[in-house]
Amino acid sequence: PVPCILSSLQECILSGIMSVNGKKVLHMDRNSYYGGESASITPLEDLYKRFNLPGAPPESMGRGRDWNVDLIPKFLMANGQLVKMLLYTEVTRYLDFKVIEGSFVYKGGKIYKVPSTEAEALASSLMGLFEKRRFRKFLVYVANFDENDPRTFEGVDPKKTTMRDVYKKFDLGQDVIDFTGHALALYRTDDYLDQPCQETINRIKLYSESLARYGKSPYLYPLYGLGELPQGFARLSAIYGGTYMLNKPIEEIVIENGKVVGVKSEGEVARCKQLICDPSYVSDRVTKVGQVIRVICILSHPIKNTNDANSCQIIIPQNQVNRKSDIYVCMISSAHNVAAQGKYIAIASTTVETADPEKEIKPALDLLEPIEQKFVSISDLFAPTDLGTESQIFISRTYDATTHFETTCDDIKDIYKRMMGSEFDFEEMKRKKNDIYGEEEQQ
Repeated sequence: PVPCILSSLQECILSGIMSVNGKKVLHMDRNSYYGGESASITPLEDLYKRFNLPGAPPESMGRGRDWNVDLIPKFLMANGQLVKMLLYTEVTRYLDFKVIEGSFVYKGGKIYKVPSTEAEALASSLMGLFEKRRFRKFLVYVANFDENDPRTFEGVDPKKTTMRDVYKKFDLGQDVIDFTGHALALYRTDDYLDQPCQETINRIKLYSESLARYGKSPYLYPLYGLGELPQGFARLSAIYGGTYMLNKPIEEIVIENGKVVGVKSEGEVARCKQLICDPSYVSDRVTKVGQVIRVICILSHPIKNTNDANSCQIIIPQNQVNRKSDIYVCMISSAHNVAAQGKYIAIASTTVETADPEKEIKPALDLLEPIEQKFVSISDLFAPTDLGTESQIFISRTYDATTHFETTCDDIKDIYKRMMGSEFDFEEMKRKKNDIYGEEEQQ
């Protein structure tokens, strides 16, 4: 086998894509389940064990096997890159998705629904009347903006004008800038304000287009939890001749003359020319770039002021709580087959900035009270120091605090480019797939 793969979600997706493109893939995982960090834990008893909580879950939690709890909560953007990857590889046939019922943003201690249509923007209590008109003008501008057609620029240079200047052009106030940058463009910090506006405008377009697909929010979530995603790509890889091994302890990555030649497990060496893995397998080739705190909360009630939604996202922009990074809440429930009847799982996450991370995440937990059970984890974030050009070892980045998969997909494309020497291109792949397996028979 050429690429050998050690697994988290990025690796599962890459092994699926490489297999479809005719590469022989060997996929090993030291865990007994697919997806490493991005797994969903079931039954509930296992979650208690994993977090070293004493005793068994109380009766009130219902049947342990009705639970599927994600360790890393993320939603999919309806028009985003991961959905494109799922559609391209046809992994969608193994999964069912539901639309998340609403996205909310925090302002002055309260939460408000993120206005997702012009009508909602005009009815929203987030802004005053004149602000609404200016915001609507701005949305219309973004919708018509086409980076290939200078007539749509209205004097803005997409590669030079900063986003701060675009906001000024439409005379938008600080609160609106906060929710546009953080709840629509989904930036985690305010660094984007002084960068060229093209990226931000495209992000807001992605949000609006995703929203247009389903109407309630731009986010999707798979029934039975995110653990279904790596499994779907694993099945895909197997169909195209990939080999999967779970429960394989990795003893050593074998290197000759600075290049990877194999992976040693249980005394045997599986030979490979390229290796893809997450940072946990190669601690000497990664550097710590920060920490994320995540708190999984089990609730017996929907979150207040969300109109009793059975799923939602809440973004707390950093400005609102005097921080550098946003705080996120993802909430799902028995409606997604991830919790017992009448129970809700809310997961709060943020990038750690101080020596007291639990205090940092408190504004999010306050919105969730009363909380029946909490599971707190603080994880180190790693990034590769080795780009793989010499060693042919390609390392993914640890999951960040964001609540959608766009940054994860950027990482996948980056690894693909480093491995293959060419850009990740969906159209190109469709053609390749047809070359290898012929056009679908005409119905």
